[in-house]
Amino acid sequence: MPKHALVAIVVTMNRLDHLQKTLDRLLASDAQTLGAVVVVNNQSTDGTGAWLTAHSDARVIHLPQGENRGGAGGFEAGLCHVRDHMAADWVLLMDDDGRPAAGCLEAFHSAPREGIDGWVSAVRYPSGAICEMNRPWINPFWSVSGFIRGLTKGRAGFHIPNTAFDGGVVEIDGGSFVGLFLSARAIDLAGLPDGDLFLYGDDVLYCLRLRRNGGRVGFDPSLGFEHDCETFDADDGTIAPLWKAYYMHRNQLMMYRVAAGALFPFVVALFVPRWWFKARKYGAAAPVYRRVLARAIKDGLARRTDMTFAQVQALAVQDPFVKPPHQH
Repeated sequence: MPKHALVAIVVTMNRLDHLQKTLDRLLASDAQTLGAVVVVNNQSTDGTGAWLTAHSDARVIHLPQGENRGGAGGFEAGLCHVRDHMAADWVLLMDDDGRPAAGCLEAFHSAPREGIDGWVSAVRYPSGAICEMNRPWINPFWSVSGFIRGLTKGRAGFHIPNTAFDGGVVEIDGGSFVGLFLSARAIDLAGLPDGDLFLYGDDVLYCLRLRRNGGRVGFDPSLGFEHDCETFDADDGTIAPLWKAYYMHRNQLMMYRVAAGALFPFVVALFVPRWWFKARKYGAAAPVYRRVLARAIKDGLARRTDMTFAQVQALAVQDPFVKPPHQH
């Protein structure tokens, strides 16, 4: 099999317009810079499959899925394909609405990358603002100072500050699957992402596993990435559609267990009541939110990931006369 310096993995579902922009951006780099693009197609019904099949660039590899397993299942399938059927020194992960900024791939190859197993990009919105959902982080439970920062500053205590985006390379504990470069050694150390997580937290758990297995992760602000998505949170802090709340909170508990270790019971006691009292923000949909949250807590504590997407959607079905919460 041919040896590639870099292979990209893009997970997509029914967002052909975003996918086309992302592939255009990726394929603007030559074959020495980017050897192949594996597109994991999560059962798109918008013509994505036909468009990929007819694509003129031989570097595009269409990997259709028999079922929609979410972003987590898509990244698991993509990395499995690269590991088992391709030879790549590095693999770059992204959603269909995430794409490298001009010159990003060239910048990656132009700097020494030895000694670091995963490189996290500086992800921004198209406006240039820092993309909060993709902000790199340091595990606050692995040091006393980090734990104190997390307690006193909240999210800002364990995510890197804005100033880091204008500085040099720093060693961190993890980032998101938007603009993450993984070495072949990283995949050997951490294996594949957990596809059963479906949505949210798969990247956090993967980076934690990589770090616990001896891998190193670095943030390089010269690796610019663009995430063409909406803002991080609704003003009212709700989650919509409501089925997403199941994956969000179940997977958060699984993340906290790994990150916090012996302090996990303390974290549960701190966060679960906060989640429960957020029901008041959902108005008439509060009973549905509580039902979804209760199952998420139960499954998260038991580390169960066997609910199907259809079952999760059914759990979140609302009374047809109830106005849904803010959509975002």
